[in-house]
Amino acid sequence: MTTLIIKWLLTALAIFAVGNFLPGIHVPDYKTALWAALLLGVLNVTVRPVLKLLSLPITIITLGLFAFIVNGFTFWLVGKFIKGFTVDTFWWAVLGALIVSIISAILNRIVLGADGKLGGE
Repeated sequence: MTTLIIKWLLTALAIFAVGNFLPGIHVPDYKTALWAALLLGVLNVTVRPVLKLLSLPITIITLGLFAFIVNGFTFWLVGKFIKGFTVDTFWWAVLGALIVSIISAILNRIVLGADGKLGGE
């Protein structure tokens, strides 16, 4: 459970950082980033697998590049539900999702180590 909370906090930190550096993504405060990270996690567990399954043929045709579009869509969808978290255009969402995933992966590796778990969990 502690690992899950740490991953949530690191994702929120990544969202907050992206919101402060990309002009098309706006995150006013860390509280908004926490809510956005929570909803993004829920959507990644529930909606994204369905979207990936439905878009499998086009993902195969594009050699996996359409997965970026699916990730961007989920990121854009978060902006529609969280007050204060705004994404100007869909392409900003695709870029934001890509950068958030890279930053989150790096932070998770630094904080949690190679196995992605904290201590003996």
